[in-house]
Amino acid sequence: MAKNAFYAQSGGVTSVINVSAAAVIETARQYAGQIGTVYAGYRGILGALEENLIDTAQFSPEQITALKHTPGGAFGSCRYKLKGLDENRKEYERLIEVFKAHDIGYFFYNGGNDSQDTANKVAQLSEAMGYPLQCIGIPKTIDNDLPITDCCPGFGSVAKYIATSTLECGLDVKAMSISTKVFIIEVMGRHTGWIAAAAGLARQADGQAPHIILFPEVPFDEAKFLAETQRCVEQHGYCVIAVSEGTKTADGKFIAESGLKDAFGHSQLGGAATVISELVKSKLGYKNHYAIADYMQRSARHLSSKTDFDQAYAVGKAAVEFAIAGKTAMMPVIIRTSNAPYEWHIEEAPLNKIANVEKMMPPEFISEDGFHITEAAREYLAPLTYGEAYPPYKNGLPSYEHLRFELIDKQCAPFKR
Repeated sequence: MAKNAFYAQSGGVTSVINVSAAAVIETARQYAGQIGTVYAGYRGILGALEENLIDTAQFSPEQITALKHTPGGAFGSCRYKLKGLDENRKEYERLIEVFKAHDIGYFFYNGGNDSQDTANKVAQLSEAMGYPLQCIGIPKTIDNDLPITDCCPGFGSVAKYIATSTLECGLDVKAMSISTKVFIIEVMGRHTGWIAAAAGLARQADGQAPHIILFPEVPFDEAKFLAETQRCVEQHGYCVIAVSEGTKTADGKFIAESGLKDAFGHSQLGGAATVISELVKSKLGYKNHYAIADYMQRSARHLSSKTDFDQAYAVGKAAVEFAIAGKTAMMPVIIRTSNAPYEWHIEEAPLNKIANVEKMMPPEFISEDGFHITEAAREYLAPLTYGEAYPPYKNGLPSYEHLRFELIDKQCAPFKR
């Protein structure tokens, strides 16, 4: 008999994670004889632990299609990391209890590094507890730091947004440089500088913005940075700086660490632009402005790249096809076969080679002075931003799908974490 499926979204959302969700649901419906109901977990893995499940059969084909044009996470996300099986067996037994109660035989988890760790642990749980479950991770992260895959769905659109914003803000500050000398844009990126590097795509000729990029991979040297900022202002009349939130000093300390931790145990960041702004003002005396892209960079569906859209759908579709083929503990990965034209296809990689592994910016992607990207980086990054995948518009604004849903009736006793 056809087993039911569980799909959930995890971690920070992207402008195209719902594209992957739509791909899973649409593809599963094509395999109706092998996959029964597709349940979505309300707020990620918590949806399974708390038995808050959404029957996606309540959504029409038109609603699922509309998800492809909608940012955010349609079913809610969470930052919740499962501990090891031996450390917290109670949670795993609860997962099996819920999966058994709803005849779930397929598990699809859409997220980044920690989420792929969860998918891998659930696969191990399935084997250890003798419960048959096809577990497939679906890649998603704007940080672009999952290994093996050429890129991560969600990143290409953020790269397009940041490059575009840097280009446009650069023209603004250039026009206003009689008064404002420095503009700083802060982008996400805890340990890797992929998003900061994307700002470099805006620079098409010498003297254009960005003039300085601060990467987590390059230790922040205050004196060197100030000297370069001053040089740029004196030479060009202004200076545009892209700074990663994860920029840190030679001793490994984040320049903008709050001292707080998130639910995954990571240091909470944010405010690197403020630090740089104060430094430029106090040490160089330049009037400056700054912007923190924050959620805007990952929610800008109106500026998503077509490449990113296509890849987000492809990994969701492949996840279902892998599960139908009997595969488990796998993740679909994007394999690049050509830069120009950009060509790619989908393969598979084991979750135990992906979980908790970060792909850093290669040294050859960062210029010798540490402030720019190289031509090799440009060749890698540019194709990921190609093409437009505009949402439909209504009354001058993007027309997004706001799903309204009811949770199914619970079959298990309440769970206390």
